Amino acid sequence: MQRASILCCSNPLLPIPTFPPTTHKLAAASLQTRHTRLDSVSSPLRLPLNRLHNYHLALPPLHSTATEEIVETAEAVRGFVSVGYVANVHGLQGEIRVKPSTDFPELRFAEPGRRWLRQQISGQERVEEVELVEGRGHPGQKSWILRLRGIDDVDQARQLIGSTLLVREEDRPELEEGEIYSRDLVGMRVILKETGKPVGNVVNVFNSGASDLLQVMLDSSLDILDSTGKPKPAGTTLSGHLVLIPFVEEIVPDVDIKNKEMQITPPKGLLELNLRFDERSKKERRQIDWKERKKSQKRLIAAKKKLCEMDQKHVFDGLRFGEKAQRSLLADQIVGVNSLLLQQALENVEIRSKRLNVTEMVSALKAEETSSTLEISEKCQISSASEDKLSTHSHLQEKGVDLLSKGKVAIALVVNNSYDSENTMSSFVQTLLRDDQRLLKMEDRALVPLILVCSAQKIESLRMHFSENDYFGFDSGKVQFFEEEKLPVVSNSVEEEKKHKILMKSPWEILQSPVGSGGVFSLLSSHNVPENLSEMGVEYIEICSTNPRNVGANSLLLGFVNKNKADVGIQIFKDTNDFEESFDVIFSTDYMKKLTKQLNKLQFNATTKQNSYVEMVDKEWVDVNPSSPNSYEFDCTIYSSLKACSFDKVCIMEVTE
Repeated sequence: MQRASILCCSNPLLPIPTFPPTTHKLAAASLQTRHTRLDSVSSPLRLPLNRLHNYHLALPPLHSTATEEIVETAEAVRGFVSVGYVANVHGLQGEIRVKPSTDFPELRFAEPGRRWLRQQISGQERVEEVELVEGRGHPGQKSWILRLRGIDDVDQARQLIGSTLLVREEDRPELEEGEIYSRDLVGMRVILKETGKPVGNVVNVFNSGASDLLQVMLDSSLDILDSTGKPKPAGTTLSGHLVLIPFVEEIVPDVDIKNKEMQITPPKGLLELNLRFDERSKKERRQIDWKERKKSQKRLIAAKKKLCEMDQKHVFDGLRFGEKAQRSLLADQIVGVNSLLLQQALENVEIRSKRLNVTEMVSALKAEETSSTLEISEKCQISSASEDKLSTHSHLQEKGVDLLSKGKVAIALVVNNSYDSENTMSSFVQTLLRDDQRLLKMEDRALVPLILVCSAQKIESLRMHFSENDYFGFDSGKVQFFEEEKLPVVSNSVEEEKKHKILMKSPWEILQSPVGSGGVFSLLSSHNVPENLSEMGVEYIEICSTNPRNVGANSLLLGFVNKNKADVGIQIFKDTNDFEESFDVIFSTDYMKKLTKQLNKLQFNATTKQNSYVEMVDKEWVDVNPSSPNSYEFDCTIYSSLKACSFDKVCIMEVTE
């Protein structure tokens, strides 16, 4: 096990933002391409453990904390750049262990000379000059061991834990041609290339994985509609509104470093995304903000109480340490834990129930005399299939098409996690949605509610694709985006067999894994989707994966379900047993309403996995890197819903070649 110190000061230090260098090709002082160096470890909120550098996980709460972050940045010490963090002492001779937050560790830690330490003492921030005598790398913990002049014993060194190591901003290394520091983008003016009108100013830069995101504070004079199509009321200003703009060449074609401005060509709807005009007074807004904070506090207290009842108090350790944004991230994750599902999953571990075998279940259904089955050719799946291909089943497709055209069906697309890259995922989803012969005719889409479920990393990209493509013909008010359901990863310790502890990825991040296709039921339940759809007159909900063999808006299966007055209709392929990766299931809305109130009937499988994690031991955070499987990851298949359904209310459509 490897030890890493906790943050030892009671008042969180104000972070000096440090940004990684970003690779760009320059031409006439303008950036023509946008490629980020992925090996960077710099971050505005560098975590003290060696592998805790995924700051992009904190992106969901950006909108709520952006103003706070901007204020903190403005108040930070001018003229300095953070290069590391004093995580702990080393030995007894006054040496300190520093976690780096720089791409140039040899330059910063191996070369003797002047450095500066920022400390919080009695509520006052102080920056003091120190002299680095020598430094050496510590590969085992990805840190550096430093010796400072005048620090000769362990007691003196302990006083420095929690301090930030600084260098002068003008001492930054010269980058190679075509590179720029991301922090140099902060403060740049943003201008619409087509009209020359000001958009706002860059206030922060975030790495979202696929590309950098510019956080832009909109100019008060900008005249745009909000995301609902509502124009800006007279006297209303945009000052303080924040938007995220992808830093890619197609959207940001020109960046003038010398004049500190960039020109953008945003696709339709990008600036308006998530923008709402607020006509209330400042007093009203302050009152609402206060109420929201109170609600958040109550939700956190309730979530902590539930976890306490499950003997998971160790999850709260990180709330006492770290930066404010880090503690907020942990608080959000605590509130986000679905304690009911977790409790159920843990109970499934205790009863050691047999793993649900979907193949056996489908075979049993087909063998039941009461269940209805239908065999069709794969060529019959598309909505434009001819009557010759459909043969005696054309009336089923006609009924399905009729239900779709009347808005009686909602579609939930579950975006698979098996795509090699975000671009591959986006390309397939766009291809599917643009194909009205596969999914749904354009003229029928405005009436059909659409739900998309995907990972947190992909959801913003998916929103953007819909915004850029006018929602592919769907009514934007009927399109919903949900992050996939996750559950904490728990220990499978033999010594504590009945105390499966939630594992922590970092002091401020819960180690979690996707629940799988069965997680869609709890998502629909928590957002009250079945009841809302029922009020809209929706009679069926189709849930399908974004597998190339699935159609979506499966009119033939829909007609078959309707004919048999079934609660559940399943499409399977005769030549595959991979039911989890490729699924297409239709539920009656009435049955879905019952099912989402009986989530305890779902079955969870516990898969043994090997996962590294951190834990607090003797008031220090410890990295644990197991050599064998040490944890359970929970999953639930969509087919586990069949356990709550009578077989005579299930029908199966088997697709042959």
